[in-house]
Parts: sequence; C-alpha cells; structure tokens
Amino acid sequence: MPKVLITGCSSGFGLETAKLFLERGWKVVATMRHPKDAILPASDSLTVLSLDVTDPASIANVFEKEGGIDVLVNNAGFGAAVPIELIEPETARQLFETNMLGTLAMVQAVLPRFRARRSGTIINVTSSATLKPLPLVSVYRASKAAVNALSESLAAEMEPFGVRVHIVLPGRSPETSFSNNAMPHLRGLDNPDYKPLIEGMIANFRESTGPVTHATDVAEAVWQAAIDPSAPFQIPAGEDAVQWMAEAR
Repeated sequence: MPKVLITGCSSGFGLETAKLFLERGWKVVATMRHPKDAILPASDSLTVLSLDVTDPASIANVFEKEGGIDVLVNNAGFGAAVPIELIEPETARQLFETNMLGTLAMVQAVLPRFRARRSGTIINVTSSATLKPLPLVSVYRASKAAVNALSESLAAEMEPFGVRVHIVLPGRSPETSFSNNAMPHLRGLDNPDYKPLIEGMIANFRESTGPVTHATDVAEAVWQAAIDPSAPFQIPAGEDAVQWMAEAR
C-alpha cells in the first residue's frame, strides 16, 4: 500500500487531499501544526502528526517516525494581502519562511530517501496567482513563484534518479482559510489611495462570483500527479486556474 505525507492538513486543500487518498486506499500521514484527529475519518491507514515546516526539529521528528513514504505533498502555507508599500518586513519574512523555505526544508528531508531508492514523487502546491500580476498579493505571489522556480530546477536534478516533481496551481477558493489568515496582516484601509482596491479585493473573496477552485479540485489534481507518471509538471486546479493558465500561454 503506497504512503503519502501531506503538510497543512488542518483545513482546506490539505484536509480534502488527505481524505481523498484515504478513500482511495493509500496510507496517509496527515501533518499540521496543531493536530486534530477528529477532522479526518478514523482509519488504520491514517497517521496524524504535529509538524511545523519552519522548525527543523519538527521536520526531523516527522521523518524519523514516518520516513518510508512514496509521495510528499507540500501544501502548508499562508497568505497576506497588503500593498507593497505597506507590507511589514516581518510579514514578508514569514511568507517566505513558510511558503518557500518550509517547502525547501521538506524537500531536503525527503530527497536522500527518494534518491537512494531511485523513486518517489514530490508535489508542491503553489498558486495560480503566480500566472498574472495581481495587486495586493505581491509578496505572497513572490513566495509561491519561488517555489515554482525551485520545483523546475528540482525536477531537472531528480530526473536521473527517477524522482518525479510536480506543481499544482489552485485558483481562488472560498473554501480555504486564505482570506481569514490574510486579514490579520491587512494594511491600508485607512489610506484613501489604497482603500478602494482593498475593499474590492475583500468583496471579491467574500462574494465568490465567477469561476473558483474547490478543495476537491486540488485534491484531484494532487491525486493525478501522484498516480500518473505522464502527468504534466504544471497542473492547474480549479476552473479559474485552468482559464488563467490558458491565458498565460
């Protein structure tokens, strides 16, 4: 029975992905900063572990317990919507530490195992926001674009060893905690120049008009990458992401 390790399983994309892999007969190591066993169905194939991707000791502990995995899904991350002029340095650092450096640390932890056995799959969940110059999410986009670039080079490095690498690019989803996590970092509503732009963004998230990405879309895209050796390197997840990728080509 193959085994997958998924980061960021407390909600949204990670939670739905863990459920799907369980339903389809895989062993699942579902990780999150604050474990909540009850959110996933009880199963002998499920292990729930605490993991902070910014903490080397936490990562080492997880791989000591569950090192024999076949697929790594780097899904953990957070967002912030702030004008470039107003973003605080600490917020910018947190975005890169979690979204990019956290992914890098997980990749580095698994690579010796995958390379030694000449097999394994790494799937990095990034964002279709990297496909167009959206306002207010500049540093978030930059952190996810960095993961895209990292993944491209990683795929080239790992090809001789039979290790596959893919990126999944979700679109805008009303089902995730992105907007809730981004709100504490919000700046600019008291600035008359930025206020209309920010209020428009907030309304867009809350109203969810037009095509969106559902958590099940992301789970299916990750599944495709995990089981299909011919899957493309870039996999859009969600109707809006598919449209954006088509426009970007």
